[in-house]
Amino acid sequence: MILDNHPFELNSKGHLEIGGVDSINLANKYGTPLYVYDVSIIRENCRSFVDTFKDLDVSAQVAYASKAFSSTAMLQVVKQEGLSLDVVSQGELYTAIQADFPPSKIHMHGNNKSVEELSMAIEYGIGCIVVDNFFEIDLISKLLKKYNKTIDVLIRVTPGIESKTHQYIMTGNEDSKFGFNLHNGQADKAFLQLYNNENIHFKGLHCHIGSQIFEADGFKMATTMLFKKIGEWNKLHDYTPEVLNLGGGFGIRYTKEDTPLPYSSVVKELVAKVKEHASMFDMTIPEIWIEPGRAIAGNAGLTLYTVGSKKDIPGVRSYVSVDGGMTDNLRPALYQAKYEGVLANKAAQPVTDLVSVAGKCCESGDMLIWDLPVPEIGSNDILAVFSTGAYGYSMASHYNRFPNAAVVFVENGQDKLVVKRESFHDVVKNDLSYE
Repeated sequence: MILDNHPFELNSKGHLEIGGVDSINLANKYGTPLYVYDVSIIRENCRSFVDTFKDLDVSAQVAYASKAFSSTAMLQVVKQEGLSLDVVSQGELYTAIQADFPPSKIHMHGNNKSVEELSMAIEYGIGCIVVDNFFEIDLISKLLKKYNKTIDVLIRVTPGIESKTHQYIMTGNEDSKFGFNLHNGQADKAFLQLYNNENIHFKGLHCHIGSQIFEADGFKMATTMLFKKIGEWNKLHDYTPEVLNLGGGFGIRYTKEDTPLPYSSVVKELVAKVKEHASMFDMTIPEIWIEPGRAIAGNAGLTLYTVGSKKDIPGVRSYVSVDGGMTDNLRPALYQAKYEGVLANKAAQPVTDLVSVAGKCCESGDMLIWDLPVPEIGSNDILAVFSTGAYGYSMASHYNRFPNAAVVFVENGQDKLVVKRESFHDVVKNDLSYE
């Protein structure tokens, strides 16, 4: 049964239940499309990382990669769980400030940070900037002198590892828009510029090898490559890093074919590898940073849709259309992401049909799920699509002038609206007349 792959249950009515709340009640109360998050799962995912580091007695920071899903309420939950935070834009940093997130626990990423973004980060005194290129080093240096401040930085390097994932979300290979190449001298040049900069405190290295990764081997290979370079810098410059950031990309289960390792197991393997190499080079073990985003938010969320039209093509396919699509979940159209789902109001009924779920955008590629097993399906049924907590709302668009969907948090049987549904007025409010 599909539900066996996802952390939700059926109630006595045979309806899908999330966080102790009937999903059909949520659809009726807030409308659809609707993003729903079980906050207890968010907390459980946070703790699976944080507690493992504590159990291993290793100094670490677990930073939530807010690009996965950023809202005031989400960042408040992450803050409550003691995590740090990654941001990649002024908008994400502004949201963090609105959520009263401690600036000292905010890290800023980005391959093209603007003067405005860096100025905002410096003015608020965030904890760390992850430097991505030489242009940025010059900008940071000038701004720090202007503001007469100092700041902590890591440098992002590409270790030359091609993780087993889609090419659009593979970031650790040498041909990447991110970071300094570890093998052609770029990282060495960046090291010297940062190590000798009086306004910059160079804390260590960062890498990110990709996303939706199901094994620890790639992370361990990256660790080996980073320590090889660290060993060279230690020998030449007596440098020992304070921080080693191994990035994120920890996979989640979207479909039954996905087999992610328990996050605690991945953390244990990473810690063992870092300890091994630190001992090999006779160094103090650096503080280990990681950056889960999808792994925190992904499986905690689902999206509810209302079924509308149906189209049968004899001998070919049965299409059913829902009231959302690529405007609230771009991933299937962007890189052929796969999902599972159930009819939330008929979740206990036997499967009889096979349908393909189409979105309502004016694009042939707007398909949410191909070949979904369902009971007999009809107009006004409620479809729940699982594992949409990451990169759903955050990638939402106004294509075809659809308003953005609402977001609801549920916990311990209570539901709360945390992002309002946009109105049509919201969609046009920035339009100006030409008459």
